[in-house]
Amino acid sequence: MRLDDVDGTALDSTVVDAASVNRIVQQAASIGQRIYIRPATTAAR
Repeated sequence: MRLDDVDGTALDSTVVDAASVNRIVQQAASIGQRIYIRPATTAAR
């Protein structure tokens, strides 16, 4: 989930495979974006 900078609420949610997580984390870190990573539920797969 991408989090709002002001109050921390979820702005959007994306389900990705494990190989994509590192790229997403690096992109978020490069622009100072806050993200929350959690395992997907079975229904999301």
